[in-house]
Amino acid sequence: MGRLENKIAIVTGGNSGIGKATAKRFLQEGATVVIACRREDENKKTVEEFASLGEISYVNADLRKAEDCKKVVDYTIEKYGRIDVLVNNAGIADKHKPINRCEEDWYDEVCKIDQYSVYWMSKYALVHMEKAGKGSIVNVSSIGSQGVAGISYSAAKAAVNSMTKNIAIYYSATDIRCNAVGPGPTPTPLNAPEAAQFFDADFAALCGKHIDITLPEASADDQAAAILFLASDEAKAITGQILYVDHGTTMY
Repeated sequence: MGRLENKIAIVTGGNSGIGKATAKRFLQEGATVVIACRREDENKKTVEEFASLGEISYVNADLRKAEDCKKVVDYTIEKYGRIDVLVNNAGIADKHKPINRCEEDWYDEVCKIDQYSVYWMSKYALVHMEKAGKGSIVNVSSIGSQGVAGISYSAAKAAVNSMTKNIAIYYSATDIRCNAVGPGPTPTPLNAPEAAQFFDADFAALCGKHIDITLPEASADDQAAAILFLASDEAKAITGQILYVDHGTTMY
């Protein structure tokens, strides 16, 4: 307990799945948490559910938009004065569409939330981390970054990996760090049966031939534990790393 004592943390997509599990762990470890998501009802429910664990608030934000990403950062600075940790978790699944069945509008939609939100949130938060001279960014990537997902998701998550390393290189001589967690199969609302029914089954099956889907699934709590470690001072010497949390699903 106390691994994030007195830290101010933003968790995007913090009202469900991995983001919600991360917000909970952060609160349990002493952080003050701001979640940023689109669905106000779910935001309110999450804040009410976790209120007894510590200080948590929310910002209604459409992270596909640069101005909303800036709004989240501005809110946090105005309310708490600094940002110690940023977790870029917000994302959508891409329905496993291969390149010849992925419409341009859908490609753009996935990249706006899964890739561009990471760029914008990091860009605006780093202004304040630079002033403080320290900070930790943890991006949520995916094993899909290795190509075993739809074209848009694979492209977006590969970009997240590269941005993670690029930011880490730029700030490597400082106390600002940037790492990523790459979840493997993890039960969340994004890949629940009611969502998975809209996936491209043929391409999903083809991707399945290139990963070991017989291994156990990780849980949202498993992902949150990895994110917590990278966010904390225990990982103060670690930057630019992609930590895959997948029971070895892609360890070929």
